[in-house]
Amino acid sequence: MYSSVDVIWTLLGAFLVFFMQAGFTLVEAGFTRAKNAGNIIMKNLIDFCFGTVLYWIIGFGIMFGGSSAIFGGFNFFASGTLTFDLPTPTFLLFQTVFCATAATIVSGAMAERTSFIAYCIYSAIISGLIYPISGHWIWGGGFLAEMGFHDFAGSTAVHMVGGVAAFVGAAILGPRIGKYTKDKKSQAIPGHNLTFAALGVFILWFSWFGFNGGSTTSMTGDDTMILASNVLVNTNIAAATGTIAAMVVSWIKYKKPDVSLTLNGTLAGLVGITAGCDVVSAPGAVAIGSIAGIVMVFAVEFIDNKLHVDDPVGAVAVHGVCGALGTLLTGVFAVEGGLLYGGGLSYLGTQFIGVFVTMAWVGATTTVLFTVLKHTVGLRVSAEEEIAGMDLMEHGLPTAYSGFVITPDMTDGSGQTVTQNALAGNGSLLNPTPELATNVANIQLEDTVEETSSATTATKDWLRPSAAKEKTDITTISVVINENKLEKLKNGLEDIGIEGLTVTQVLGHGIQKGNTEYYRGSPVPTKLLPKVKVDVVVSSIPVHQVVEKMKRILHTGNPGDGKIFVSNMENVIRISNSDEGSEALQGYDTKI
Repeated sequence: MYSSVDVIWTLLGAFLVFFMQAGFTLVEAGFTRAKNAGNIIMKNLIDFCFGTVLYWIIGFGIMFGGSSAIFGGFNFFASGTLTFDLPTPTFLLFQTVFCATAATIVSGAMAERTSFIAYCIYSAIISGLIYPISGHWIWGGGFLAEMGFHDFAGSTAVHMVGGVAAFVGAAILGPRIGKYTKDKKSQAIPGHNLTFAALGVFILWFSWFGFNGGSTTSMTGDDTMILASNVLVNTNIAAATGTIAAMVVSWIKYKKPDVSLTLNGTLAGLVGITAGCDVVSAPGAVAIGSIAGIVMVFAVEFIDNKLHVDDPVGAVAVHGVCGALGTLLTGVFAVEGGLLYGGGLSYLGTQFIGVFVTMAWVGATTTVLFTVLKHTVGLRVSAEEEIAGMDLMEHGLPTAYSGFVITPDMTDGSGQTVTQNALAGNGSLLNPTPELATNVANIQLEDTVEETSSATTATKDWLRPSAAKEKTDITTISVVINENKLEKLKNGLEDIGIEGLTVTQVLGHGIQKGNTEYYRGSPVPTKLLPKVKVDVVVSSIPVHQVVEKMKRILHTGNPGDGKIFVSNMENVIRISNSDEGSEALQGYDTKI
């Protein structure tokens, strides 16, 4: 006889854990670039689908099909004489969503450069073989369970498994183009939508109540209800303290509270408490969450700057490091048998063995898996495909944001900013050496005065009222500004009789030299931001009058006011009536 309350509670937990897929999708998409958002969506969708099918066919039987020390059994399609306190389909669904969680963790660490077919194969193998075997050792009656290893809801069984696989995969795969300079210094590649990432973290926090709370698989009896309540309280406390700790540490280290690291701190606290949420007190949850949040910040920096493993979302630090750490800290803070409660080192030693064995298993098997994939179907896409974006090259999707203006990707192999190259129909690069400004001060405009001593002298002469007409009849005056100053500039130029302007969208630096900003502990490369270039062609109005007007309008005294460029124009020809020179500039208006 089954308890309807227990079945409903477990199914509710399964539904919440399934909803974590949406959270992971948003976090990964938000922490990566817009050109790969569709690929992130596909990977998080497909790994759940492969996980569902493969775990049902073979994984569930391997994990729970027997009580031998190493291997469960080959109970294909969850068949045979499997007995649980819940109906087999209920328990199967609950365990399936946990398996899918372990598989999807890898997606973020290997984002933006992994071949989609290779990722599909990986998802099938980790769901059908790698995860179920170590899961049997911990939850299926295997040798770690017999030793007394404690991992209530999966800090090691789920999160560390995913984190270790993520580390191995990212290391074998190599970093994204532009992530490291030639001297191996890390360069930040900011995610395109931290709002998505924050929403994803909130979804994961909410769903974690099903992940940990649902792992009681029962709500029958006073003792079980108290246990479940304590689990939920501890889960929430650890998430909150992990968030606060990560925020404070990032604030101290980088002088400002880092948004992405703070979001990771929430997940670090949740991962850390998952192993021992049923056996620690609320103060123990505070300690575990805080330690996990602090360690995560340093782990992200160490993995990035010292190991040079490119993990765009911090999956290795959050799931791998904090999963192992939380499991070990269970041996410290468990109220019965923990180190701080008089239990000695026995409990902690057992936890260490479980972490070490699981880490070795996953590390070894995924190393073989990713190496084989690398030399067969190919683990990584080509540089051309990576630069163009996975959405376009892997899925034929020009953009996941149709109708929105997206700032182009601007990182190359040297860590310098460049444009996202245009692609021909066959996928070849149309412009392998794009010409974009790397600083507003260095923007090269057409017909710029030649850098010769005579040209320099001539330019200075133009600015003298008495010499303006002597040197040239037609002059181009160009200035690059922030768009919010355009209307004021337009009105000011109209006041002196200039109504004809040409306005062009350009890109320029938004960070002044000397002010280093950080993203996830790495310096943010100077980023090209949208600006406008205003061109004015004058003949009868003195050049110095136009220049002085521009200076009065645009001057603030701060870096970033821009520069004014003055250059000769050889001729102007009006197409409609073939007027040339100054005549072509009279008698008509040019609209912006």
